[in-house]
Order: sequence, then structure tokens, then C-alpha cells
Amino acid sequence: MANLYLTPSRPDQRPPTGGQSTGIAIAGIALQSGTATPMHRQLYDALRAAVLEGTLAPGARLASTRTMASELQISRNTVMAAFDQLLAEGYLEGRVGAGTYVTRTLPDDALRARRTPALAATTSAAHRRGISQRAAAMRGTVLATSGLRAPIAFRPGAPAFDAFPYEDWARLVARHWRNPATDLVGYGDPAGYRPLRAAIAQHLAIARGVRCDADQVVIVSGSQQGLSLAASVLLDPGDDVWIEDPGYLGARAALRAVGARLVPVPIDADGIDVDAGVRRSATAAMAYVSPSHQFPLGVTMSLTRRLALLEWARNANAWLIEDDYDSEYRYGGRPLAALQGLDSDGRVIYVGTFSKVMLPSLRLGYLVLPPDLVDAFVAARGVADRHSPSVEQAAMADFITRGMLERHIRRMRVLYAERQEALVQAAQADLSGLLEVAPSDAGMHLMCWLPDGVE
Repeated sequence: MANLYLTPSRPDQRPPTGGQSTGIAIAGIALQSGTATPMHRQLYDALRAAVLEGTLAPGARLASTRTMASELQISRNTVMAAFDQLLAEGYLEGRVGAGTYVTRTLPDDALRARRTPALAATTSAAHRRGISQRAAAMRGTVLATSGLRAPIAFRPGAPAFDAFPYEDWARLVARHWRNPATDLVGYGDPAGYRPLRAAIAQHLAIARGVRCDADQVVIVSGSQQGLSLAASVLLDPGDDVWIEDPGYLGARAALRAVGARLVPVPIDADGIDVDAGVRRSATAAMAYVSPSHQFPLGVTMSLTRRLALLEWARNANAWLIEDDYDSEYRYGGRPLAALQGLDSDGRVIYVGTFSKVMLPSLRLGYLVLPPDLVDAFVAARGVADRHSPSVEQAAMADFITRGMLERHIRRMRVLYAERQEALVQAAQADLSGLLEVAPSDAGMHLMCWLPDGVE
């Protein structure tokens, strides 16, 4: 490690006799040997920062390259390389026979602004108006901050990372990278990799009773992006939207972000209370529901309630967002058919994800759309982030078509049922009187109930 020394001379001071300059250390700046960043780049970064932060004022004279090399115990060529870059970019200027100086053409006002540490705390009203209402609604949501928290026990929705078939997945990804097809390394279709869309359509028809073809499937970066796209494509600011109460906070965040007016609708043993929703907002533009396994209460929407919800949507000319986040995990019989399979009017936007059955970090989800909405959603998807990573989409298509997804889900059903049983038994033995815990026949989480009167 070597401290960096710079000349503190004022612009109007003449250099000492012989071109030598005494220097003082600038606190907090040091060069590190043995790192990935070359020494000349470290010196360039340090000098550039000193200029921009005002530590070196416009017109200040720098020590000679020979002196700086000696003080830093590095080669003179290293110092000259840093100086050459700074001279080329206009931070420094050379004067024949007089040395190297910080350029005088840097705007003083801008430099003073950089040196004001309290600027962020004193932002003017004009600057505060720069953030949109949509951005303000998103800032501070649970999703915006959840990644900053340390991992905690009992976090809902996290799959069994220790049971994921990493070797199988690695082979599928490597297969595509060894000899990638042209359509996997260039820009892809915003709707997603066609073979994956076809594989999803076939999988959903068998496993979930969803009626669709590949043209109705749009690949998204997880279900959260799917919810955000649905909100932005289908809603205008001020539109009423039914939301389950209690319900998924991520859906609330996506709806708030587009300026929707949220209308909480209570959940009972049959799912969302359609009659209560009609009383609160009969002409709402949309309803968000999780009918197969409601989050967080875990109830399943009854057939009578599903038909009532579809009838309301038809009469109100409203959209239904069906969040089918973990319906693959049902421990008593086959998973229930999706609401989308009952829809004969093109009212349901089906949202699915691989975050629960695979890994959240893959960021792969999908939408199943009524045919007349596909073009609008694909356009919005392209504007958002063009498309999801193509190689991962291709590997996921192989994972499905080779039967690996189905086998993985079967294994996870057994594993999660065993873990749920262990949790229920431990809770009943150790938390009796504090929590009422009962097993669930579906999903990846349990609801526990406190005794009456306990906060």
C-alpha cells in the first residue's frame, strides 16, 4: 500500500526552485498492490476524484511525475500513464517548463455542488417534483426493500434450495452454451422463446386445466413483472381494483404504482366475497385473486364463488388477474383446475411463475392472455426490458419437455409434505396454548393463529 501525495500549491504560487514540491497526504486515498485494478488506473481514479471533489482546485499544480513515482514507490511510467489519461480527458493541462496543473476550465459552481455533502437533505421543491407519483408509490414497498434484509427463518414462498437438481440444470444450460443457436445469443422475441411458450402451454393444459396455445403465452421476469405489466396495460390512474383482504403485498405494490384505487374485499372460507366486492365497487375495472391457494390464508375458492366472480367480471366489463403462484403443491389429490379454464369470455389473465417450483433467481414467469390482449402485452414487455435471458428460457423448455419438471414437482410434493408434518408436530408440542397450528393440504406455507386477545 502507498499513500498518495499531491502538491497543495495555490495557482498563483510559483514552483519551488529546481521543480521540487513538498507534498501533504490526502486522507483516505491509497494505492493497493496485488489487486485486479492496475496501479495506473488506481492513480487515475484517485486524481480524478480529487479534482471533481475539489480537493485539487482549478489551477493547482501537481507534483512532477518523477517526484510522485518516488513518493508512491511505483514506476514513473505508471504515473505518466495516469497523467496522460487525465490530460486527454481534460482534467489536467500541461505547461511547457512549468509542470502539470488542474485545468482552470472546470466550472466552479459544479465543483462546489459536488463538495456539498448535505445536498441530498436540502433538495429543492423543484427537484422533489422530478419524481413521478408512480415512482413514489413504489418506493418503500416491501418488495423494494426485501432484498436488503438478511435471510430469516420461516420466510414464505422460498423453495427447498438444498433439493434442487443443480447438476441436471447445469447440463441443460451448458448444452446450449457449448454450441448456441443464433436466436439464443442475439435479441429475442419480447413474447419469449417460442419452444418454452409451447412447452408451458402443454404443461398447463395437463397440470392446471388452462386452455391456451403458445401464442397466448408471454414469458416475463417472474410473476411480479407479470402483475406490473397487467396493471400498466389494463388500468388507468383512478381505476378501482378489488384486492383480497388480507392479500399479497406485491400485487398491491404493482397496482398502486399505476395509480389504481385499491378496494379491499374480505376473504372467507370460499375465497373472495364477491357480494362484498359488488357492494364496495360494482364497476371496478379489475379484481386480483389467488383462487387455487389464497395468499396468505390458504383457502381455495369454491366453484360457486368462481362462477360468481366470472359473472361479475362479464357484467362489469372487468378483468380478472389469477395469481397461480404455488398451485403445483397439493398434498391431497390432484391440483385443482385454474379459474382460467372456466373463463369463456376472455376475462382472465393467468399469472404463473417458476420461482416456487425452480429457483427465484431464474426470474422466469409467464402470462396466459386472451388472444386480443397479446399484442399490447408483448409491446409493453418489449419496452420494459426487451426479453428474459434466452439460454435460461431454452434450458427451461428442455426441463419441461424431457419430463424433468414433472419429476421434480413430484419429489418436492413428498418433501414439503414431510417438512410440513414435522413443523406441525413440533409446533403442537412446543407452542401449545401460544399458537393454533393445523396442517394444510396445499402450498408452501401455513397460517398459525394466536389466541383471542393476544397481540
